[in-house]
Amino acid sequence: MIVKTVTPSEAQELMNNGSTLIDIREPAEFLREHVPGAHSFPLSDIVLGKSIKNLPIQHPVIFHCLAGSRTTQNAEALVRAAAPVPVLLLSGGINAWKSANLPTVEDKKQPLPIMRQVQIAAGTLILIGVLMGYTIDTSLFLLSGFVGAGLLFAGMSGWCGMAILLSNMPWNRIKK
Repeated sequence: MIVKTVTPSEAQELMNNGSTLIDIREPAEFLREHVPGAHSFPLSDIVLGKSIKNLPIQHPVIFHCLAGSRTTQNAEALVRAAAPVPVLLLSGGINAWKSANLPTVEDKKQPLPIMRQVQIAAGTLILIGVLMGYTIDTSLFLLSGFVGAGLLFAGMSGWCGMAILLSNMPWNRIKK
């Protein structure tokens, strides 16, 4: 199935003419930064079969994520969730929207996205393991190897223990 994509400027024009923009990122991502006027409806809800019918739908519906991957990979589910309304995908997601110098609403009090936190934590642990391996004891290189193995497992399985651990940290509670 091929769903038509639109550029950020085309999406903005469509929104000005009454189209609905739906952000399929998770709620924490949406609260951290989103397009003004966008509605949050996470992909996790759509995959569970929830319909977007309770949103103020205008024709057509434009879906977006961070960079366009989630919308492209889940186009069929998005079409089912919006049926019978025509569906468009925002090419490049909110990243392309920002690159086009279009406005976003940003709340820096909200936590960083979990995957960025995973990247920061994993990078820090790997760097510490390497530095300690060179300066203290070579067996400390194992820390870097352990983190690397965890990242490999997460990439292959889709399950990331570090992400689960970080998502339960107190700083990741959504701030109202």
